[in-house]
Amino acid sequence: MKKNSKRNHASRVSDIELNSVDAEKEKKECQNNFVELLPPEVTFKIFSQLDIRSLCRASVTCRSWNHAIRHSDSLWKPHCLTVRAVCQREIDDDLESGYPWRVILLRNYQKSKVKHEWLTGRYSNICSPVSLPEKIMYPMDADTWGEILEAELER
Repeated sequence: MKKNSKRNHASRVSDIELNSVDAEKEKKECQNNFVELLPPEVTFKIFSQLDIRSLCRASVTCRSWNHAIRHSDSLWKPHCLTVRAVCQREIDDDLESGYPWRVILLRNYQKSKVKHEWLTGRYSNICSPVSLPEKIMYPMDADTWGEILEAELER
């Protein structure tokens, strides 16, 4: 019985030490985290300078950055408007459906890249479906394929 109580005591001491180490580590991280230190407006201004890839990478840096980026929908608006140059109908439909900017971007970013490649004629000389690069293809609706076909016919 004494062995068990010694083990339990040692376990509790170890847990207390780990908790204090975690608390110290969290406190140190918080002191170095500008999202925790600066006003939200300044944090927004900093994050708004990032491109899409950098913004996505920043959102996985830590919980506070993720929360700040994920819940600042207006951070995503300029990127959506850039994508809208290629996917105007899709973006407008998503806006009418009430999606937030971040979700609209997630729904349309990859499609815009593929659609842009098609519309600029990158795949104009492909002779068979086997020649299409499978990795970059993205499912598109009939209206999108209609736009692409019209662009091909005009070439």
